[in-house]
Amino acid sequence: MRKRDHNVLTNAASLLICGLLAGVVVAAAAFPAVAMSGLAAKAGAETFGALPTELTVARPPQISYLLASDGKTPLATMYDENRRDVKLADVSPYMQKAIIAAEDHDFYKHNGVDLNGVARAFVNNQNEGVNGRQGASTLTMQYVRLAIAYSATHPADVVAATEDTSARKLREMRYALQIDKELSKDEILERYLNIASFGNGAYGIFAASQVYFGKAPKNLKIEEAALLAGMVKAPTTNDPTTKSGKPLALDRRNYVIDNMVKIGAIKQEEADAAKATELVVKDKRTPNGCVATNEKDWGFFCDYFYRWWLQQETFGSTSYDRERRLKSGGYTIVTTLDPQAQRGADKAVRRAKSVNSKEAAMVAVVEPGTGRVRALSVNRNFKLDDPKRPANKQHSDPKLRKKGQLGNYPNTVNPLLTGGDGITGYQAGSTFKIFTIVAALEKGIPLSYSMNAPQQFKSEYIISSSSPAACPGTHFYCPTNSGKKAGGVQNMWSAFAQSINTYFVPLQQQVGAENVVDVAKRLGIQFRTTEDINLGGTKEAAHQWGAFTLGVSQTTPLELANAYATLAADGKYCDPIPVQKITGPDGKNLDIANPHCEKRVSTEVARAAVDAARCPVGDNSSTSKCGGSRTAARVKGIVNAPVAGKSGTTDSEKTAALVAMTKQYAVAGIMADPDWPQTNVKMGHNEPNGINPPVWETLRDAMKGKPRINFEPPGKKISEGDQRSIPDVKCQPVDNARSRIKGAGFEVVVSDTKVASSCPPNTAAGTSPSGRTIKGGVVTIQVSSGGGGTEPGNQPGGPGNQPGGPGNRPGGRPGG
Repeated sequence: MRKRDHNVLTNAASLLICGLLAGVVVAAAAFPAVAMSGLAAKAGAETFGALPTELTVARPPQISYLLASDGKTPLATMYDENRRDVKLADVSPYMQKAIIAAEDHDFYKHNGVDLNGVARAFVNNQNEGVNGRQGASTLTMQYVRLAIAYSATHPADVVAATEDTSARKLREMRYALQIDKELSKDEILERYLNIASFGNGAYGIFAASQVYFGKAPKNLKIEEAALLAGMVKAPTTNDPTTKSGKPLALDRRNYVIDNMVKIGAIKQEEADAAKATELVVKDKRTPNGCVATNEKDWGFFCDYFYRWWLQQETFGSTSYDRERRLKSGGYTIVTTLDPQAQRGADKAVRRAKSVNSKEAAMVAVVEPGTGRVRALSVNRNFKLDDPKRPANKQHSDPKLRKKGQLGNYPNTVNPLLTGGDGITGYQAGSTFKIFTIVAALEKGIPLSYSMNAPQQFKSEYIISSSSPAACPGTHFYCPTNSGKKAGGVQNMWSAFAQSINTYFVPLQQQVGAENVVDVAKRLGIQFRTTEDINLGGTKEAAHQWGAFTLGVSQTTPLELANAYATLAADGKYCDPIPVQKITGPDGKNLDIANPHCEKRVSTEVARAAVDAARCPVGDNSSTSKCGGSRTAARVKGIVNAPVAGKSGTTDSEKTAALVAMTKQYAVAGIMADPDWPQTNVKMGHNEPNGINPPVWETLRDAMKGKPRINFEPPGKKISEGDQRSIPDVKCQPVDNARSRIKGAGFEVVVSDTKVASSCPPNTAAGTSPSGRTIKGGVVTIQVSSGGGGTEPGNQPGGPGNQPGGPGNRPGGRPGG
């Protein structure tokens, strides 16, 4: 507080006179007949002098503003009281003069207490009835009253601060004298304007200017300033937004304008013009909370931010404390929401599915390397359904529908995209195969590792013999490929491109399912259901989780996007975060908005995994060994940038997932029915444009105007592994060829299909691959049909890897 110079004698005289007047006022209230006695005055002076002078002022609640990542686009506002403190220099001079004209003509002349006013009120109140009583409160005293009320920690203290008693008046006078010594007049006026209530949920001049006139307080005109100043005394009665209050507000406005002339603030001509101006009030209450975001489809992102805030201990020890901090702390919060990406996602999900559709099209966008969540969108309205006039449709679960229960569409506030509050996630199918690739790479198995993928694989995983996934007559898990076709000889590139189940289940078995589960956890996949927690809780339990690589565990679009983003960021995992800058009312930034990242996968492993992930979405790996068939081949052409990702569906296509990412954005989308996971609606391949178009449409729109950055290729060792020469067996008998290749340390497969060559029929025409391959890898012997022709060459990936061959057609069903 800045002290002001006062004449010592003047201050002493003020205290003495106030004390004497206080005694008289108290006596007049209790015993009118003895009010003017010397005994009353003496008692008043002693009592007044004993009152405390130190006023502890708590900062009134302040509105918090949420902005998009550009720091300009409004997202939402949150408040208990709509108030934002402003400097007096940012308040129109007309407003400053109007409040003085309305409440305290002598504000700049007295020492906090208007002695003449106190005496005048006393004389008047002795002669008038209750209705004719005058007050003597100065602006400083009014500020004291409001400050005490806002600083109170108990309801009784609030009542004491505002009750109409002489004791309250005395306390205000004593504090006002002290404050007037410690603060300048302008500082007192600034504080008053920021704390006063103007009705309609507007606290302080900043909120009042916005609510009633939609402008900053520095731009208020005479008639606008006078209207607001006139409302302070009785904001409910003088409410210009109501039919009964508008005439009273006009009368009060004109009264203030006349007083502005009296104190010399404006000229008579200005007053006449102001009073002749038609009153135009916007009555635009400031939106509050996530149900009233700046753009209607941004509620789910706002809600994600809100839930994140409530989990941060930085803002309080309990969720209640954290919520109060958010809604009263006056923060300016720049969120991570990218308007371009968010609007693209909003359009894409609604283009895919109507808001009235029970199927939810969900998309999450994460920035690799920071964890910043750039967009969250789903084809739902973020709002509670009105129980009196419900808009929601019948529940999609037949059992609940029979009971008359409504579904969570088109309206819901459930965290469908991020999980929590009963939302456990959705199966993401073959997108989980990426975790098996990472685990295999970490075990030293290179991308070129090849094996013969049969139509059905009999695993060592034990399941119930009654399960349809069990081999007939056994308790062993026996996965098959899509269409129950053989996959042929595959490496990681081609198997991932085609989503070959009978490649990835044996690969997982080889590296240990518990290690694959560990990779998923490291990349941010959480287990929420009892079954997932039990299976993934220990290494022993996870070791038998045979179907994990096929994506039977539940996850959310946000987790899935962030897991792939970790690989795009060379293995740097970052906690998903919805904020990038939080500025407190003091102008200081909070460190909690900084990304929280750590290395969880080696750079080489991450780059190799991404190299394989370029294959399913129509891009080419650094080695171009993807093969000819891709599960989501259209993505590359639509996004027009280097891309990586993976598609995935579950049994009967109850869910359909797709991840597509560049170096700047990782986009994950899941289509599912959140109300009834056992839906009979096919989510994936009944779509004319392939699996989950909202994903690539979102990525395409997010990438508009962004540079095209290529993924760093992995090293040769992790890609190719320990390469060994394959024996030349051309034109040798097949048994001899098999023996020689096996003796060189390779696994041997004899092709069922014969090829034309210059070698005698039924001899080895060559091998696929030829020349060199990984130690212990699969080598296919091509059998000659004779008759000359082109010699078989090195065909990466071998049989089943040609366009239209076994596996999945472009845009078709992924295995698992």
